[in-house]
Amino acid sequence: MMHIARMFALSIAVLAGCAELDDTSSTSQESHSWGSYHWARTSNPFTLKLGDNVTSAWDSYLNTSITDWSKSTVLDLTKVTGGTTVKRCAATTGRVEVCNSTYGNKGWLGIASISISGSHITAGTVKLNDTYYNTATYNTPAWRNLVMCQEIGHTFGLDHQDENFSNANLGTCMDYTNDPSSNQHPNQHDYDQLVSIYSHLDSSTTVGLVAGTAHEAGESPADWGQVVSSSQDGLRDMFVRAHGNGDLTITHVLWVEGHEHGHE
Repeated sequence: MMHIARMFALSIAVLAGCAELDDTSSTSQESHSWGSYHWARTSNPFTLKLGDNVTSAWDSYLNTSITDWSKSTVLDLTKVTGGTTVKRCAATTGRVEVCNSTYGNKGWLGIASISISGSHITAGTVKLNDTYYNTATYNTPAWRNLVMCQEIGHTFGLDHQDENFSNANLGTCMDYTNDPSSNQHPNQHDYDQLVSIYSHLDSSTTVGLVAGTAHEAGESPADWGQVVSSSQDGLRDMFVRAHGNGDLTITHVLWVEGHEHGHE
């Protein structure tokens, strides 16, 4: 039990430290990663599978994000048949599952979760909440591109470049904004950050892993564990849930502007 508690406390400290750096700056960060979390692999570039569990309304946006992120020199993405029921969006070891559904008026636009074993990502999920994308405010190509691109980016170990909605756009989907028009795709700084994250090689791989850790995130704060960091405007939260044996689920939540939410 003491080992699990120490592991949990260390993960919280690392994540909170990263978030504190992000919250104090209004410009592009030198480093925008989730601590040291990354997919283990023995060579670059590596190919990561994305399970397609989205409806036709999201197909083009998923395809765009796959093309955009595959421009990285260290990773390629390939779309495969989804491996989960759409609303549950259960994680599959060794890959990322991408889902959309009417999850309800729960206050969030998108969720990205990664299953962690040690410092290695073993699975990822992306959930897109059609309860809001079915409204006039968010039912636009710009919002759909931004959130799809951003949540997929999180599953590689990327964090945001900037979390102030009122700042000028940085031209990247990893930038929070009230106007997504010019923040629909990655920028060069995102690609450079991926090179930094994946500059070393591992002695084993978690990419394509069949047996391993995969925990689903759920749809509400009660499912996500303990909140470990928040943006100053309250529109972004990061949660950690410990599962024992050093395994964690980390969940990044993008809230709807103006929605009252609490940490259950």
